[in-house]
Parts: sequence; structure tokens; C-alpha cells
Amino acid sequence: MDVQLKRGFLDACVLKVLSNGESYGYQIVKDLADVLPISESTLYPILKRLEAGGCLQVRATVHNGRLRKYYGITQVGLQRLADNVQGIGELLPIVQFLTGGVST
Repeated sequence: MDVQLKRGFLDACVLKVLSNGESYGYQIVKDLADVLPISESTLYPILKRLEAGGCLQVRATVHNGRLRKYYGITQVGLQRLADNVQGIGELLPIVQFLTGGVST
């Protein structure tokens, strides 16, 4: 799969998980495991990119003696998720065409 296309799906999946409520890295990886298995080393650059884009807010707290970052989705992130979902919907006819599901 094209790297840019996959990147967009990864961002959308992370935003979708966080649209259900605040979470932290390891939990996000677990939440995505059945749909899109990724490692924490793949996830953290995505989280940093989304935070830099204003899609996420981050808070840190101590959990079992260690600092844990919790990520929450912002209004910008919710809008980006909605835009991604709309964009994916526009791709469905193309995927169907490419897989032989639609004739011309």
C-alpha cells in the first residue's frame, strides 16, 4: 500500500479511537490491534504529528510511579476525522472498481 495512503488511514484510526475518549499509547495500540495492528514505535510519531496539527491535546500524569501521557481529541481532530471518513467514502467506488465489484 502507498505510504501516504496508509498514513492517512493510520491517522484516521487513531483519531477514531480517541473520539471514544481519552487514552494512552499502549491502550491505543491494543484498541487498534484487531483492525490495524501497529507498534508503539509507529504510534508515537503519529500522536506527535496529530498533536502538532492541533488534533490532540495531551496531559501527563503519574501512574504506578511512571509518567503517562493521555491523549484527547480536539474539535480540530474531530473535524479531521469527519473529513477522513468522507474521503474514505469517496474511495469506496474506486476500490470496488479495482477489485472487480463495479463494471463500467
